[in-house]
Amino acid sequence: MRAAVFKALGQPLCVERVPDPSTGPDEVVVKVGRCGICGTDLHITEDPIFNAPPGTVLGHEFAGEVVQIGPNVERVRTGDHVSILPVRSCGQCPACLAGKFARCAQMRITGGGYGEYTVVHQRQCVKLPSTVSVADGALVEPLAVGLHGANAGPVTTGDRVLVIGAGPIGLAAAFWARRLGAVQVAVTAPSNRRAALALELGATAFVGPSDNFGEAVNKALGGPADLVFEAVGKPGLLARAVDLVRPRGTVVVLGLCTAADTYNPFQTMVKEVRIHPAMLYDLPEFEAAVDVLHAGDVTPRSMVTETVSLSDLPAAFEALRHRTTQCKTLVDVWGA
Repeated sequence: MRAAVFKALGQPLCVERVPDPSTGPDEVVVKVGRCGICGTDLHITEDPIFNAPPGTVLGHEFAGEVVQIGPNVERVRTGDHVSILPVRSCGQCPACLAGKFARCAQMRITGGGYGEYTVVHQRQCVKLPSTVSVADGALVEPLAVGLHGANAGPVTTGDRVLVIGAGPIGLAAAFWARRLGAVQVAVTAPSNRRAALALELGATAFVGPSDNFGEAVNKALGGPADLVFEAVGKPGLLARAVDLVRPRGTVVVLGLCTAADTYNPFQTMVKEVRIHPAMLYDLPEFEAAVDVLHAGDVTPRSMVTETVSLSDLPAAFEALRHRTTQCKTLVDVWGA
């Protein structure tokens, strides 16, 4: 089969032939339909902290069709369309039994979506109803990240919410914040390129670059934020989130920052700010993301600004390392 393979840090992915996957007793082979390019994949290919071995096939935001099942598989059947929860776990601990696979001591993130086929455990499969396409299914993973962040807050009715970052995760957080009852949701970014997209996905205001940034945010929200999502993952933004949240408010950290960072513990303590890092999602949150698409809310589709073939994936991947007009790029693995 063909796959876009990670070769080494700082090198482009390479589309080449790799062995077809085969199933274990509890595993299934999925024919990948669509896979999103995630910022985490970009980090993995340039940051040694992830320790990705050469030969890895990345891609964890994907959906497709089950084409082969192991003898013990009961959760899905051949022909089912599924979105893949990309977390392997032991399946036996209390966390796993509660559907909290990412809290398992043996958890690991799995990829494979940048290939024509991949093998996953049956627990990782979430069936898609006929109303949800595989392209929609590739959006389930980032939507679930946003929902997990919103639940971590938690967002409550009447909240004023600020989202720092207008990428897919920030937009997903804004989407869920409004659905969970936030009365005002402001999204901020260093340019206005995604202002219309943020408003379409549920934001009540967009705050671009401003000399009086704090005042602009408070004006947009009608007061200080009760809850701030940091959805970028760059040094300095955690401190900014603490600055902008109200006393005894909450900062939810969704951005993946691997660089050293500092913030003022004194200010955090004086304001009694609660800082809550939010990682991945639980199975019910992943299923809820499928359900919202099944219910007919298609606004998350607007995040998809580009679809490329597997052959064109390496070039599109490299382009995303720099400032771009794209929001979410999907890979049509079998497309021309």
